[in-house]
Amino acid sequence: MVKLLLTGLWVCIVTLGAVYFSVQMSAAPAPVDEEARRKELLELVRGESITIPMIADGAITGYFLSRVSFMMDKEKIKNTKLPITELTTDQLFTLLIGNQMVDLSKPGAFNLEKFRTSIKDDFNKKLGDGLVAEVLVEQLDYLSKEDIRNNASRGNKNPNPGKKIVEGVKIEDPKASPAAGH
Repeated sequence: MVKLLLTGLWVCIVTLGAVYFSVQMSAAPAPVDEEARRKELLELVRGESITIPMIADGAITGYFLSRVSFMMDKEKIKNTKLPITELTTDQLFTLLIGNQMVDLSKPGAFNLEKFRTSIKDDFNKKLGDGLVAEVLVEQLDYLSKEDIRNNASRGNKNPNPGKKIVEGVKIEDPKASPAAGH
């Protein structure tokens, strides 16, 4: 009888110990994924397609076709109405025409990271530090005046897409951000 009582007591202690340790292990904080946490704090602000003329010797020689979107701090853009299109256009004019970051005679010489960093730094300087976390270049192409004429002469059938400067990122977020200023 004493043996049966000790066996029952042993089973109870082992069961309670196992339950205690399993609860402790399941309650342990899960490792925090820093990248996922960072993305939760950001919001996608879609840019619009922008056409920037390339001027040389007083005449238009072609056009840059671009679309740049941004990952911005949700808290900082909550109550802000950003003129994102105008700011993007201004910055792209400065970089593509003013600073001539793209040398069309050397298509492989374009530095995408320097381009993104320059846009991000300028936006953060104008709008407040830390607002723009990431710059997403969706499209950056060049279409010469001759390409446009050839496309028009063919009735825009099988149009020449121009010179791709950057193979853009695909953005899958279909919703338009209310902070985009539309």
